[in-house]
Order: sequence, then structure tokens, then C-alpha cells
Amino acid sequence: MGERLKDKVVFVTGIGSVGPGWGNGKAAAVLFAREGAKVFGVDINLAAAEETKEIIDTEGGDCSVMRTDVSSANDVKAAVDCCIETYGHIDVLHNNVGILEVGGCVEASEESWDRVNAVNLKSMFLTCKYVLPHMEQQGSGAVVNISSISATHDLGTTYVSYSATNAAILQLTQSVALQYAKKNIRANSILPGFLNTPMVVESLTAAYGGDTQKMIEQRDALCPMGKMGDAWDVANAALFLASDEAKYITGAQLVVDGGLTCKCV
Repeated sequence: MGERLKDKVVFVTGIGSVGPGWGNGKAAAVLFAREGAKVFGVDINLAAAEETKEIIDTEGGDCSVMRTDVSSANDVKAAVDCCIETYGHIDVLHNNVGILEVGGCVEASEESWDRVNAVNLKSMFLTCKYVLPHMEQQGSGAVVNISSISATHDLGTTYVSYSATNAAILQLTQSVALQYAKKNIRANSILPGFLNTPMVVESLTAAYGGDTQKMIEQRDALCPMGKMGDAWDVANAALFLASDEAKYITGAQLVVDGGLTCKCV
């Protein structure tokens, strides 16, 4: 066990994985716990959250979970209140929740647009709304938000709501960073590139004719390093930004993409 987050409490959204394997939130939560953090995790799928908790518990870590719809203000407030009641404070807010729905402005339904905006963007507004006052009161904190390189680059698949929300996350994060910089609260975003995670498999396989292996091979081939990244690549970046090693980094956009955005993608 490490000590990079010793005695810190980390509030993690999307702590469960949508399928077998390691999603970003699941990997980050386990890594945080391995580095000494107490983890409070929320997910709309309680069974998935409890699976992550079981891993942390088995390894001797400390984790509590709660079913939460992060697009609901009442749910988010209740989860933050529960975390404070359980652990007394929140040192790190790590926002992982995100969904991807394919389609442009014409193809996507209004319902799809609203759903992606509520889950991807409104959720971060709500967690910040209820967590930041606690960080301000204690005089310290770190926010780490997961965005995507789709915020800045076209990646060959049309998902207008996903791209738009990820772009908005960058400015939301920078706004928080500047507003709270003098209060010893940092906020940074991570922009993953192509990843092989359960969410990607679930969301994009249909766009490749239902052939998951074809999707993986074609996306691997587009990456300068010859393969997609995984959830641990993002988790390690999140650990750095959450830790005191990044004490003078705020408002940053950390790209984790194996060099993909150096190309014309």
C-alpha cells in the first residue's frame, strides 16, 4: 500500500463499471484506496459500485458506496451529506461519469441530447455545487474531472452531444480553478484518447457492425503507439492530479492519448 493520498477522503462518481473489466472510475477508486485514501463512491448501478467496494475491502482499503443518480440534485446532495457524515470531510472530488450516444444534430433525438448533457455535464455542476463549500470551509481540496480529446478533436465518429459536453467540461473546470485558486482548491481535467474500456465497448461496437474485435483493431491502428490505452492510464493521471505532487497545478488539461492528438485525426 502506498501513501500518496494517506488520510485523504476521495469522492468518486461512476465508481462502478458498465461491464466486465476496468472502467475509469473503478480503476481510479481502487488506485486511490491503494494509496491510502478513504473512498466514497457513487453509481447509479449499486451492484457495480459494490463490486468495486469488494475489491477495495479485500485489499484492506476503506470504501463506502451509495446508489446515486448524479443528474439529480437531491441524489447528489444526499450522497455528499452521507460522505461528510461517514468520513468528516472531502479532500478530492473525482468525476468519472460519462455516457456516449452516437449521432449528429439531425440524427440524435432531443431526448438523447438532454440525457447526455444531464449525465456528462450537469452531474459535474452538481457535484461541484455540493462539494466545493466543504472544501472551502476546510481550506483545501482538489477536483479532477474526466473529459475527452473529443472536446478538441474530431475522432471520426459523430457523437455531437458527447463532444459538446466534453468541451464544456474543460471550461467548467477552468472556471472552478480560477474562482477557487486563492482558496487552496485546485481543479484540473483529464482528456483521455482512445481507450479500451467497458463503456467504449458497449457504446461503440454497434458503429462497427456489432463486431467488437473489429472495433478494437481499427481503433488500435489509429493510435501512434499501436494500441488504445486503458483505465489504469487514466487512473494514474488522476492520482497525480489528486495528490500533493500536483499542488501547483490548476486549470490544466492533461491529455492521456498515446500521442493521438499530435496527428491529424
